[in-house]
Amino acid sequence: MPDTKRYRYKVFKWVTCTLIGIFIVLAGIAWLLNVKSRPILTDRIKTLLYKSTDSLYTITFTKVSTNVFTGNATLQNVRITPDTNRFRQLIALKRAPNNLYTVSLKKLVVKRFHPLTLYREKKLQLEEIIFDKPEVVMVNQQFDFNEGRAPRPIKSPYDIISKNLKEFSIKTIRFKDISFKYVNKNIPNSVPFNIDDLNITLTDLLVDSTSADDPSRFYLLKDIVINLNNYVYHTPDKMYDIKLDQLDFRATTGKLRINSFALVPLYDEMKFGKIAGYARERFDIAMRDIMLNGIDLPLYISKQELWAKEMAIANGSVSVFNQNGLPSKPQENKIGKFPHQLLQLLRAPILVQKIQLKDVNINYSVFNSESNQRGRISFENTSGIIKNATNLDNIKAINPIMEVNLNTYLFGQGKLDVNFMFNLTAKDGAFSYRGVLHNFNARILNQITKPLGLVRINRGSVDQLKFNFKANDSGTKGTVAFSYYDLSVALMKNDPEKDHLVTRGFLSFLANALIIKSENPGADGKLVPVNVNYSRPSNASFFHMIWKGLFTGIKYSIGITEEKQNEVREHIANFKAMRANHLKRKQKRLERRIKREREQNEKR
Repeated sequence: MPDTKRYRYKVFKWVTCTLIGIFIVLAGIAWLLNVKSRPILTDRIKTLLYKSTDSLYTITFTKVSTNVFTGNATLQNVRITPDTNRFRQLIALKRAPNNLYTVSLKKLVVKRFHPLTLYREKKLQLEEIIFDKPEVVMVNQQFDFNEGRAPRPIKSPYDIISKNLKEFSIKTIRFKDISFKYVNKNIPNSVPFNIDDLNITLTDLLVDSTSADDPSRFYLLKDIVINLNNYVYHTPDKMYDIKLDQLDFRATTGKLRINSFALVPLYDEMKFGKIAGYARERFDIAMRDIMLNGIDLPLYISKQELWAKEMAIANGSVSVFNQNGLPSKPQENKIGKFPHQLLQLLRAPILVQKIQLKDVNINYSVFNSESNQRGRISFENTSGIIKNATNLDNIKAINPIMEVNLNTYLFGQGKLDVNFMFNLTAKDGAFSYRGVLHNFNARILNQITKPLGLVRINRGSVDQLKFNFKANDSGTKGTVAFSYYDLSVALMKNDPEKDHLVTRGFLSFLANALIIKSENPGADGKLVPVNVNYSRPSNASFFHMIWKGLFTGIKYSIGITEEKQNEVREHIANFKAMRANHLKRKQKRLERRIKREREQNEKR
């Protein structure tokens, strides 16, 4: 037994020493490979970037750490910079790209870089590269010689690296929490655009003898995925926040999805105009489920032109509020600010062939200082299609019309079908609009006629309201055919003592007796359309002009014309004169009676 124990002890000792020896040898080999792989990796990275970019970019870093067991490496204080002299040379050679980048970050992580494969087979194969919180500056300058070029390098990177490498591949490149700055050199004195917390993932980058000609790749990549969460932009006038939640884009599908978009005013309705210092329209916009399909990413990267086949917007709201009584903005001029005119003023070139709207609620309201109340008109569950939304000259030369077809519900009840035809090339902002508002109870209009027109609709039924207008910067002209019956109204005024609107009884009687047509068609069965010619004040908005044109047509249709109003004014003047004479005679009778009584008292 003692011999057996001694033998087992020797075996254990021998195994232990052997394992320790093997471990020391492996550790030594690992250390040697780590030390040896660092300069190889460093040299390969610098050489690869420099040569594959046609000597345009260089990379610097203060330290590289490698681990042979995990195949990972870390680069500290990384900076990728363009050589401006080389850029000018490439411009002269007509090989310069439209975009120039500068990238800086504290740490770049390379995962599973396979040093043995690099050393033995001259293949630099990386599983993943992570740019953690990089600062990226992109300068765009468009060159004519890049027009129409395919989304691939001008010169094959493989021809550049083939002397040193047979293959270069990266499965995944991740840019996490990017601070991105865009500088547009095509527009003089343009303001740089900044965005933070952007995430970009590049998939399956490959440089070999065939990848440059692979039609399924763009810029040698298989896919690009962009993600942005909880983005907030404060407008320069400090009146709004623009909020965007969850933007996702995938290049292979050309689909961009936004979970929600909002233009959020920073002040409530009654405070907004006071802060602005004048009667300024306040917009409150919230949109959900926004989708763009068929985006041309290479075109956007090279020229910042957004081309998309289709855009879909569902479940949104647009609220516009204005406060009468506040002073107008000094020298305010809204000429040239119709929707299609503003589209032309966008600096970013854009083409969306079709925009689909579904279940969008639109609300326009005004606070009237005379009535001290808010009037509103709403269009609920608005759906429809917008075609050819663009500001591109070459597209407008082929088709200069942006067409909008919408169906909606006035105050959620009366169905409205409307068509707009916007001329994108008209210098005077010309457009036309026509539509049909189907049957509804006229009393729902009280939400806007009482506060803004001081008219209450007691009863009335609308069969149809048809309108057809042509408009431009100077105003709108057209016809309104208003079919209704059993209409009765009451004129209102504000009573400060009662703090609400009260009925003007006698004037309401005159209105119904002398002005208001209770039905159209009348007894002869003929529907009488009216002509409208509304001259637009220079400070009137698009919404205001549309509303005033229609409201004028409705007023004329029910009999509230200038002639009828003058007639009522004459009746009122006559009534006031008769009443004054009556009071005067009454006063004289009273004076005579008092005189008689005084004379009788004196005789007594």
